[in-house]
Amino acid sequence: MLKQTDLNQIEKKGISLKALENQLEHFRQGFPFVRLIRPAIPGDGIIIFCDEKKDEFIHFFEDRSPSHHIIKFVPASGAASRMFKHLFEFKESLMTDKRKPFDSFSDTGFNSVHNFFQSIERFACYQDLKESMEIEGKKIEKALVEKNFSLILEHLLDESGLNYANLPKALLAFHNYENGPRTALEEHLVEAAHYAKGKEGVSRIHFTISPEHIIKFEEKISAIRNKYETLFNTRLDITHSTQKLSTDTIAVDEENQPFRNQDGTLLFRPAGHGALLANLNDLDADVIFIKNIDNIVPDSLKPTTIQYKKLIGGYLLYIRGKIFEFLKKAESENISPEEIKNMAEFVITQKLMPLPEGFEKLTFEIKRSTLFSQLNRPIRVCGMVRNAGEPGGGPFWVADQNGQASLQIVESSQVNMQDEKQKCIFNAATHFNPVDLVCSTIDYKGTPFNLKEFVDESTGFISLKSSGGRTLKAQELPGLWNGSMAKWITIFVEVPLITFNPVKTINDLLRNEHQQS
Repeated sequence: MLKQTDLNQIEKKGISLKALENQLEHFRQGFPFVRLIRPAIPGDGIIIFCDEKKDEFIHFFEDRSPSHHIIKFVPASGAASRMFKHLFEFKESLMTDKRKPFDSFSDTGFNSVHNFFQSIERFACYQDLKESMEIEGKKIEKALVEKNFSLILEHLLDESGLNYANLPKALLAFHNYENGPRTALEEHLVEAAHYAKGKEGVSRIHFTISPEHIIKFEEKISAIRNKYETLFNTRLDITHSTQKLSTDTIAVDEENQPFRNQDGTLLFRPAGHGALLANLNDLDADVIFIKNIDNIVPDSLKPTTIQYKKLIGGYLLYIRGKIFEFLKKAESENISPEEIKNMAEFVITQKLMPLPEGFEKLTFEIKRSTLFSQLNRPIRVCGMVRNAGEPGGGPFWVADQNGQASLQIVESSQVNMQDEKQKCIFNAATHFNPVDLVCSTIDYKGTPFNLKEFVDESTGFISLKSSGGRTLKAQELPGLWNGSMAKWITIFVEVPLITFNPVKTINDLLRNEHQQS
């Protein structure tokens, strides 16, 4: 039973009672597993372009991008604390032995604490760290010789130093250059200047950030904007938003009753990256590139990334042009049976979506209305890289409740791994999704779609968490590029693995791909 104070709390967050009841029902009933048909592979769901076609669509994008409102959307919420997990654990161990011998480290692998200190001068933050210590009259070289690792970590992670443990990834120094280090935020601005430049020569980029990081984010933008506008002869339109409180989901106890904090209030939690659909829905653009904040490379490797962004962008514009042309004719009913046939063949050959069984036997009017409803929806072209053992969603043909097949990006948590057949299909995937998308979110009249109408609500996720020592169940909304885009037109294109270089731990910045500035 909800009390008046509960209702006031719910109303303040902007959550409707219907949405709350739906969340509670999902806890009670659970979410169904997806039903995999087969993995999407080259020739069956994944397109591989020959060099000639690559050049064709890259030029297509370059020719047409000045007439479009393009924006780059970068999820960048949350602190970077998970990047330093191994350093936190080591710092904790130093509480009992502040001068733990360097040669006593048992793990000397790539992601080890040993490798971090052994290679510390190669990090882009090294000079800042050195200067932070010098302010207090400390020398990092001396601290390393004396194995005073605790002092170094304090200056790297704590608020009294660089405060890296509490900053977002966007504000961490990622790459070294002759004229100084660049943060992840800066590297995204550089990318945006190369492929997110649209109308009026403006390069637009939108970050989603956490409320506690807004001031530092805006300070950084003010300090660097002119530098990059001058460097790349463009005007940067940099905007940001925070995850909406109305997208939070209620937590429940093990009996599926609303979980209450010590003060009796209801506990709500952020609902994963699917909550960012609301932010995406607010963007004023007709072409939107989506890329995570930590998947960025230095200038020496950017040409390949930029080339493939233009490739998938050009293919999106090409496909969308064909679809819009058809929809305009179909709406006016000034369309011939031959044009209906040609569009059906285009849908099949381009793998846009399977048509209903027996489509060719349907009447002209039903064919027209079927194609219209199937094609009048948002479009996404997703880059897919060869599976190299990285975690992440994969491309699959999935059956909906009516048995209709569609291309989807599926995470392992959505699959019943106790079903050997489903497990085998999931493990047979040859590619995975590096969160490399370009989207069209307007209809053929130029009107923005309401993206919330194209979500598969049954693809959420429930996990066990804890608060105050008590177990709770948390609920995530359908993932932004998973269930939140389930009813979009989906196209998968193979892109090279070099375009995927995420930074999950600080040691990842020691990889060759992040050292080639």
